[in-house]
Amino acid sequence: MGNRLSKIYTRTGDDGSTGLADGSRVGKNSLRVEALGTVDEVNSHLGVLIECLTGDDAVTPMLQRIQHHLFDLGGEFAIPDSALIGADHVQWLETRLDELNAGLPYLKNFILPGGSMPAAQCHLARAVSRRAERVVVALANEENINAFGRQYLNRLSDLLFVLARVLARREGAQEVLWDQQKAKLPGH
Repeated sequence: MGNRLSKIYTRTGDDGSTGLADGSRVGKNSLRVEALGTVDEVNSHLGVLIECLTGDDAVTPMLQRIQHHLFDLGGEFAIPDSALIGADHVQWLETRLDELNAGLPYLKNFILPGGSMPAAQCHLARAVSRRAERVVVALANEENINAFGRQYLNRLSDLLFVLARVLARREGAQEVLWDQQKAKLPGH
């Protein structure tokens, strides 16, 4: 790590701008900063998910590795024209996804977030991952970015969906299935 922060506040962002790792400054509302912040938000939700799990949980090392990947992906947004996430990262997620999905029954209904606290937290991380992907797609329409980051977020949201199903079952909970009848208002 290059520079160590001795002081957390710098006051340089008080004008609504922030510094990127290459020294350039952009608005805090730029798509690049939004992508960086949303990826950080996904990472934070994964941290909460890890804390919802038991300390010796088999999926914790996988989630911690994903956290490191997400930190690198954020680095891509902080350093324009950098590429830290590659095809091997996407393939690694696909392999984990296939492993997790292998023991699950086929889906016959839509699933609502819930089932257990870890499953619900996993669904929340999945939803934020989808939002991060949308922001990255918007950024890619304006700037040249590494396409593997977008693919990684897409696979990550799929993995988190499947992991939520695994966690609900493991906790002995039922997945919450969408029921069209329950959505109807009385008298309709």
